[in-house]
Amino acid sequence: MTLHQLPIAKKERVIIVGAGIGGLAASLRLSHMGYNVKVFETAETAGGKLRTITGQTGEIDIGPTVLTLLPVFQKLFRSVGEDIFDHIELVRQKIIARHWWPDGETLDLYDDFESSRDAILNFSGPESAKEFEKYFYDTRDLFSCFDIPVMQNPNPSMLDMNRAVLNNPKILFKMHPLRTLSSLLNYKFRDKRLQQLFGRYATYVGGSPLESPALLSLIWQAEARGVWSVKGGMKELARVLENLAADRGASFHYNTEVKNLNIKHDRLVSVTDNLNISHEADKFIFNGDPRALALGRLGQKVKKAASKEADCERSLSAYVWGFDAKVSGPDLVHHNVFFSDVTNSEFYDIKKGKMPVDPSIYICAQDRGKNAPYPTTERFEIILNAPPVSKRKSTPEDYEKCKEITFKRLEMFGLTFQSKLKRENLTTPQDFEGLFPASDGSLYGRSPHSLLATLKRPKCATSVQNLFLVGGGVH
Repeated sequence: MTLHQLPIAKKERVIIVGAGIGGLAASLRLSHMGYNVKVFETAETAGGKLRTITGQTGEIDIGPTVLTLLPVFQKLFRSVGEDIFDHIELVRQKIIARHWWPDGETLDLYDDFESSRDAILNFSGPESAKEFEKYFYDTRDLFSCFDIPVMQNPNPSMLDMNRAVLNNPKILFKMHPLRTLSSLLNYKFRDKRLQQLFGRYATYVGGSPLESPALLSLIWQAEARGVWSVKGGMKELARVLENLAADRGASFHYNTEVKNLNIKHDRLVSVTDNLNISHEADKFIFNGDPRALALGRLGQKVKKAASKEADCERSLSAYVWGFDAKVSGPDLVHHNVFFSDVTNSEFYDIKKGKMPVDPSIYICAQDRGKNAPYPTTERFEIILNAPPVSKRKSTPEDYEKCKEITFKRLEMFGLTFQSKLKRENLTTPQDFEGLFPASDGSLYGRSPHSLLATLKRPKCATSVQNLFLVGGGVH
């Protein structure tokens, strides 16, 4: 049973723990269907990982930076009688990303196949253009094959995967089930720079290309189908979802931490908050890291709801900078990647539990790509991949060490920022663990490092009656 299949009772009560995007989407859908919805959130505002920091220029995104897979969000809005474009101003990014290498070469990828192919032709020659064409259509076929039966299936199984393959037997040869993504790219592209570029897409689900299955090559198609920036920042999406849910009767309770999920006669019947107040409901939705349940953080009796998450390998974490500054150097677009000297060197460091010393660095220049002039002082988010807390404990020296690695590396590309950075401008893996309890600092839940990893992720329905899961750690 999924959330939208819940039987509708007159004003049946639903409590949602967490106001991340999963919790907000659930609150909107269910309040629209007539449920009496209450949302409890530890933080001061909604959004979960859609976080911001306040700078001289206003709010700066320090979470997700763009919207992809727009049809999923359009479907959500349509399900409650709304049009996303009536509420959010979206700007499609013609340039998906600008990529920079230490040798001074750059490559733009675009939101249409022909432009990207032509860019690769000019960048690396006709053979690389042909290789990209084959890779583009192979990954498109993979995405189409597994989109409905697996990715949009709330409870996918091995049988569903097998059926998808049997319905399209040729897809097996495009899956390369015995290869890692890195191995596949070595096979697909002669140019090591293109291997490096497309390998980075494993990080979109918290994986290393050295260990992620070749099947994750399909992630590239999520961006190839379109990338949108949000006017007002990504936090605007959270605000809109919250307001639409509130308009339909949902209530939001901030600075309220749920400490315990209370079981009676094998059913979840109430939650207890940080003031020791009990709140009863008929159904409950947990929008937090499922590992918190597995570790008993919300009571011993609900551990079985996600028991396999307690000891599983965790996905990547990150060091995230957020600040505003005057910038000089290369011409940035909204999405930018500055690659390491040695392909995949950061992932070798991460596997050893080290802060990468030769990282690839992602920069979101948030005021660019808006179809408008950008200001003199701009907002930036910079992301470096990192091991989760269980692989590397933070130290007092991390701030200065990360600052030196990040900005000296960018200076090598000629990029400099005029900004007075402080400790609060950096979010570390340990900080993420504090923000999202029991997450281990991981941003994507369970590691994607196996062909069947997606089937092992917690599902929406659980073994605890009345308890459902949503969020980034859930399939």
